[in-house]
Amino acid sequence: MAGGYQYFRSSSPSDFVPNFDQASKAGYQTIFGVGFQLQQAVSQAAKKNPKKNFIIIDSVVKGQKNAASVTFKSNEASYLGGLAAAYTTKTNKVGFIGGAKSAIIDLFEAGFKQGVADGAKALNKKITVQSQYIGNFTSTDKAKSIAQSMYANKADIIYQAAGNAGNGVFQEAKDYNQTLPADKKVWVIGVDVNQSNLGNYTAKNGKKANFTLTSVLKGLNVATQSIANDAYNNKFPGGKHLVYGLKDNGVSITKGRLSDKAWQAVQKARTQIIDGKINVATKPSK
Repeated sequence: MAGGYQYFRSSSPSDFVPNFDQASKAGYQTIFGVGFQLQQAVSQAAKKNPKKNFIIIDSVVKGQKNAASVTFKSNEASYLGGLAAAYTTKTNKVGFIGGAKSAIIDLFEAGFKQGVADGAKALNKKITVQSQYIGNFTSTDKAKSIAQSMYANKADIIYQAAGNAGNGVFQEAKDYNQTLPADKKVWVIGVDVNQSNLGNYTAKNGKKANFTLTSVLKGLNVATQSIANDAYNNKFPGGKHLVYGLKDNGVSITKGRLSDKAWQAVQKARTQIIDGKINVATKPSK
């Protein structure tokens, strides 16, 4: 079989196991399951196909020699997002909207809150974080209405870690910003991939503008490339749990529309986290 890769998309959890079966039968040697919901399906597929390599992203499969686990220190990059928010907010109120509560999403909230708190301290400001969960990763309407109430409550930046539901946050910011001049806009912080394109809009005065402040990135490409190369060279990290953080570019944030002052603070903090001078929490403060 020639080299290459193929996506097997799941429209519901009932597709998980059949998709792994299909990928295995299609002759693929190294198969990734992206998302913590696929943990059980990866474990099952690895048992069923002991000569193939399986990887779970965002969860852990224990004690299976042909299964590797990958998680990300999303708290580290979220800390930088929180710091960026502290340096940008004019109202001193910011928001966090999560999908469903889990240890993975805890990382995003914990890092963000700590970054906001440290940024506020450095700037001698008092900044409050409103935090709310949707309960899933699909309800764009609920995400939109939570964002609406946060913006109405004077939050001028919202960090969303809500998967597809997060599109509702962008929709609300767009609707809200279209009624305002460009210099009075509210912001969204994107997640996982660069969501800058979702922030394009036309302000009240007809000026084209963008409200994606920055995006907190998860280096899925870094992890998949590294593991695929290892597998190709017969060094597949079976049975291991690999954790990617700022140090290995497994997580990062974009420059986006940050001021020079905010970006400098972010770069300094990034170095301090890598050097172990800042320890980022994994569970959110109450």
